[in-house]
Amino acid sequence: MAEPHKIFSNGDQEETALPANVEAEAAFLGAILIDNRVLEEVEQQLRPEHFFEPIHARIFEQILRLAERSMVVTPVTLKPLFDQDEGMKLLGGPSYLIKLTADGAGLIGARDFARQIYDLALLRELVSVGRNLVNNALDTSESVDPKTQIEDAEAALYRVADGDSEAGSTKSFVMASAEAIRNVEKALSSGGHLSGTTTGLTSVNEKIGGLHNSDLIILAGRPGMGKTSLATNIAFNAAQRKVRDIEDNIDPAKSVGAAVAFFSLEMSADQLATRILAEQSGISSELLRMGKISKEDFRNLSRASRELQDLPLYIDDTPGLTIAALRTRARRLQRKHDIGLIVVDYLQLLQGSGRSSDNRVNEISEISRGLKTLAKELSVPVIALSQLSRAVEQREDKRPMLSDLRESGSIEQDADMVWFVYRQDYYEAAKEPPAENEAAYNEWRATMERVHGISELIVAKQRHGATGKVRLKFEARITRFSDLAEDPWGGDDDYE
Repeated sequence: MAEPHKIFSNGDQEETALPANVEAEAAFLGAILIDNRVLEEVEQQLRPEHFFEPIHARIFEQILRLAERSMVVTPVTLKPLFDQDEGMKLLGGPSYLIKLTADGAGLIGARDFARQIYDLALLRELVSVGRNLVNNALDTSESVDPKTQIEDAEAALYRVADGDSEAGSTKSFVMASAEAIRNVEKALSSGGHLSGTTTGLTSVNEKIGGLHNSDLIILAGRPGMGKTSLATNIAFNAAQRKVRDIEDNIDPAKSVGAAVAFFSLEMSADQLATRILAEQSGISSELLRMGKISKEDFRNLSRASRELQDLPLYIDDTPGLTIAALRTRARRLQRKHDIGLIVVDYLQLLQGSGRSSDNRVNEISEISRGLKTLAKELSVPVIALSQLSRAVEQREDKRPMLSDLRESGSIEQDADMVWFVYRQDYYEAAKEPPAENEAAYNEWRATMERVHGISELIVAKQRHGATGKVRLKFEARITRFSDLAEDPWGGDDDYE
């Protein structure tokens, strides 16, 4: 049997064997060759590369291939596959396969052996990460960026902890369909329209079915449309629902709420908190900032603050984050707080790796791909706010289109959903004619009364369903979006 590889430290003065148990590997393989049913009891995450001894890895790989073809796996059926294997020759040839079955002790503890093989493989990977970390840290050349090294190290550690587990492995159709059935069950239990995380807005939930895990949702709009307000509302609603579901003893797997990580690259954490407090207390956020509130208002504010103290909403307002740093922080928050929704405000304020910074289009492409990868990696919905080009302002109809997404077509390509926020009253207010022109002024006032406080959420792209428009009520004073009691425009027409 091959000797374990060695790792060295202290100028090769001390040597330490890598974590491994070759005897456990042999016993486990022997148990499978004696009784193929052992393979069915093993966790799906065990793969050939988890075996320390190379010949054992190749044997397990061939066992899996034969099992997939519904063939009986024995030393006899494996022998032709190893007649020319040089590693097998060093161990005495294919007769080594028979030696593996000589001791049937592995049948008793096969599951424990499999677990140990997997755990030791993780430890070896951890050793590799640590060794690379030390070697990279000793590199003091000017081209080295310590922060980038830290981010890379955290990403490597995350891959060891989670990246190579079931989330990153190939899933059979049975596993995938079981997950799909669970989503349908969640939709049924929520009243028949919500299979993902709630937005807190019934009309939006009915249109999109909630926010789905692994989805990248782009929320775009021109300045003043309220995209940050809508993102903040959704983040708050999801976090509040999480608290309520916990209080109601709802199974976490069936909860439509989520702990939220909000990356605010534009506004500070206290500014976002002020918006949420304004929304919940019903006090104008402008008056709150200026301190122009009554004692009764302050009591309402204090009450709202107490009620929200356990809200699972975590705000990171670090400016100038790179996409790599954001992914590192998001992974850390998920490990610590079980994050189920990520919001980024906004995409264009993120930075790329630096390799593509000479080309803004390439940098935005890297950022949008990074956000989609983050959504899949953590299996959570990611809402990323985005700017729109000024081309919107040049058109008679100011409603945004997909072609208005700023700087890169990859944003549209990477997104699973694209939403636009549009408020007609914002544009109508700028058209106010002189009061002396009574006919024109009365016509303008009639239009303003009809559209005031009404916004449109345009679902311009949706992988899971139809596009269309959802009308919402917007209270600018407290920056709150809510469902319209009655849709004055009568319906949800398809987006053109």
